[in-house]
Amino acid sequence: MKMKRIAAAGLTAVMAASVLTACGGATSSSSGSTGTSSSGSTGTSSSGSTASGEQVTLKVSLWDATSNPADLAAIEAFEAANPDIKIDLIDIPSNDYNTKLNTMLNGGSQLDVFFIKQADSTKSFYDKGQLLDLTDYIAESGVDLSGFNGTADGFAFNGKQYGLPVRTDYYVLYYNKDLFDAKGIAYPSNDMTWTEFEKLAGELSGDGNYGAYMHTWQAMAYNWGIQDGKNTVLSYETGYDFVKPYYEMLLRMQDAGYIQDYGQLKSGNIHYSGAFAQGNVAMMPMGTWFLGTMKSKVESGEAKFNWGVATLPHPDGVEAGYTVGASTPLAINSATKNADAAWRFVEFMTGEEGSAVYAKEGYIPARSDSTILDTVAANEGMPEGLAEALQTKNIVPDRPIADHVGDVDLVLGEQHSMIMLGEATIDDALADLTSQVKDIMEG
Repeated sequence: MKMKRIAAAGLTAVMAASVLTACGGATSSSSGSTGTSSSGSTGTSSSGSTASGEQVTLKVSLWDATSNPADLAAIEAFEAANPDIKIDLIDIPSNDYNTKLNTMLNGGSQLDVFFIKQADSTKSFYDKGQLLDLTDYIAESGVDLSGFNGTADGFAFNGKQYGLPVRTDYYVLYYNKDLFDAKGIAYPSNDMTWTEFEKLAGELSGDGNYGAYMHTWQAMAYNWGIQDGKNTVLSYETGYDFVKPYYEMLLRMQDAGYIQDYGQLKSGNIHYSGAFAQGNVAMMPMGTWFLGTMKSKVESGEAKFNWGVATLPHPDGVEAGYTVGASTPLAINSATKNADAAWRFVEFMTGEEGSAVYAKEGYIPARSDSTILDTVAANEGMPEGLAEALQTKNIVPDRPIADHVGDVDLVLGEQHSMIMLGEATIDDALADLTSQVKDIMEG
């Protein structure tokens, strides 16, 4: 597959020069070469069928493809199994993906299939009529939706299925074994509360080391607040009291020096992967998407320590194994002229064959079970005990797939910064947040 990186303004010259990367048989296309499709296209034209033996080319959009080896491996496997279908991969930089995808779909491009970067935006694509109804395809192909462990439910609207999840990522706890060993402290267990996490971070702090790293996202407070599954980020009726204990925890840890200062992390644009790889952070709650990255950093020598993974800490009174996550869905453009071929791609990528490829690359597919998790953990370079750490009892969606989520998310981010920078008290910020979200939801 040959990949062409789409260089956005502001990328480095090295990135811009990375035009072609040999990866197999599919072609690449620039984001500007997708053309347009007739607004009258129904997406069910016979050109989607390959009964004639002619090869069909599908335009598929993805972000940062060359940094996602599992996606590329799964696409190569699909092409190998379906020689009558060729994938023209449109690779878009992550920061530009949502904007570019919306531009392409609103402009009536010839895009056939697209990965959705933020699952909660699926509803907006549905509202604009840009998603092909997959219900009949699913029934005719005998796809068992229960294999997705409930993660497919969020992509159904009015009783019809409009997308299927290809990957599911959720939060776990990464830790630096060497820092624990140096202090003679036992590694984190798979049944640890956030109260115990804070205490442990204090024991591991000092001598230039931090007990934990909490990234600048508002998820570092809100995710733990919704971890019990009782509320969502839209639950303004509660006054957001469910998140207050975690802001109190963050501020205590920041004031005590257990974690790095939010303002410095924000102004320095520090990325969590580099911060953890430095070796002076004992623990870091982060998503399973980081597994492959961390393994690569160790293999390259960027991270020079032994690492481990434990189940995400849980709130007091909540069962171990409750975590927070999100799925990456695949959808078909309702304007496609290659609907049958597009469905074959979606079915493969989200089915058992595609799932096996993702697992072998160290990524967790949405269609997952204990065998899949064992396969992920068996990858060379993965830490001991990973399969047990990845076991979950419940995965709470980080954001509901509903109207106004994007607008609310912006307000959450603003108030999060106010709290962490000390520009507003927790109570004042949450009261302001409640008022603003109420206006958004009821306005």
